[in-house]
This record gives sequence, C-alpha cells and structure tokens, in this order.
Amino acid sequence: LLYCFICCIQLLVSLTGMDLPKRHHRMETPLKQLKRMQWFFNITTTEMYKELTKSSMALTDMRASRSAFSVALNNDKMLTCFGPFGQDRMIIYRHVFLNLGGGYDVATGTFTVPRSGVYSLAVTIYSRGSASGATMDACANLQVNGQAVYKLSEKNSQDPEDSATVVMAMKLSAMDQVAVSLPKGCLVCDDNNHFNTFTGFLLYATD
Repeated sequence: LLYCFICCIQLLVSLTGMDLPKRHHRMETPLKQLKRMQWFFNITTTEMYKELTKSSMALTDMRASRSAFSVALNNDKMLTCFGPFGQDRMIIYRHVFLNLGGGYDVATGTFTVPRSGVYSLAVTIYSRGSASGATMDACANLQVNGQAVYKLSEKNSQDPEDSATVVMAMKLSAMDQVAVSLPKGCLVCDDNNHFNTFTGFLLYATD
C-alpha cells in the first residue's frame, strides 16, 4: 500500500509538473495579447497626436495666410473728386469692403504685405471732368515701396469721363508697402457706385 501511495504521489507530481508550464503558458498568452494591444494603442495614440499636431499647424498657417482687402475711394451720395493737385499725392481709400488680416491701413491708404508670396493686385480709376470743372485726366500709379510698378492713365477729351483698370500678379516680400498714388494734375472721382477701387489678395505663400 505504501508503495502504491508513493507511486501515486510521484505520478501526481509528475503530472502536475508537466501541466504547470502548459497552464502558465495558457495564462501568459492573454497577458501577452494585452501587452501587445497596449503597445499598439500607444503607437496609434502617438501617431494620431502627431497627425493632430500637423493638422493644427496647417490650420494655423492657413489662417495666417488669409490676407485680402478691397476698398473704394469713398461712399458718398454725391460724386466728389480727389485732385487735381500741384504735386503727387497718395490716394486714401476710405470705404472698406474687406480687410481680412488687417493689412490695409485706412489712415494711410497703404497695404502692408503680411507674408512673402504671390499676390493679385487690381486698381480701377475713374474721373469726370464736369463734376470738378477740371481737365479730365484719370491717372494713378500702383506702387510698391514708393516705386511705380504700373501707371494707369486715360486722357480722352472726346467725352466727360475717363477710366482705366489694371489687374496683375506680383511676387511681394513681407513688409512691402503697396499703395496707389495720384500724379500731379490728375484726378479721380467717386460716389457710392464705387468707380475707384483698390483690391489685393494672397494667391500663395512663398516663405
């Protein structure tokens, strides 16, 4: 009987000993899976955070890139004229349609370029000699940093009205000053029909 008891104990130990690694293996597998899932979750969270940061930076950059303005000489009910003068004068557009980004200064009539890029610029001028009793010389200069980049002019004595328009794309640098000047002897006339406008906006940034 003792021998049989010892044999049973040895068999039980043997079986238990063989089974323990298997049980341990079966208990270890879910733990490994959990760790693997945790690792994958951490990686996914990190990648998502990186993508979110990139998107946030892109959105911030897009907001910073929004630059557009559109202004008119005035918004008067009656037609009034600016000029002619004995010397060149800056044209200050008082009526603001749009000033996205705040680059246009209504006090000086100057648009300060917020960031380097290619910009679309447009100027339309109009004059009516009979409104001022002066010679009908519609002319103006689109200028960058005080230098004329385009000269608008129409001097037609066949009718009482003169007008001219320019639309152009220009590569500008941050802090450039864009404005429209009125040459000596010229005039522009406007009312709430907005015959005289100055418009610009960023097409794409280059910095």
